[in-house]
Amino acid sequence: MDKVFKALADPSRRHLLDLLHRENGQTLTALCEHMDMTRQAVTQHLQLLEDANLVAIVWQGREKLHYLNAVPLHEIYERWIEKFEHGRLGALRDLKNKLEGDDDDKT
Repeated sequence: MDKVFKALADPSRRHLLDLLHRENGQTLTALCEHMDMTRQAVTQHLQLLEDANLVAIVWQGREKLHYLNAVPLHEIYERWIEKFEHGRLGALRDLKNKLEGDDDDKT
């Protein structure tokens, strides 16, 4: 999980993940069009994302396609975010019910 956090720490790598989220299965050339850096720098960022298991590679003929792998992000969500979010959502639900005059626990 340390590799995932390290990979997410850089804004350029987060931008690459956003690009893949928007359109999965892009080539290096396509990704470079949206980055303000050299092809070699994009390649290094993609390698770190691949090492963190955030990007998967599929060869299609001679083209190397990059795909977002959201599993590590989901694992972070389950471990670090979901447990904190659950209480807040419950409190908002209770507040909504109280403000609407519906104190039943139907929801």
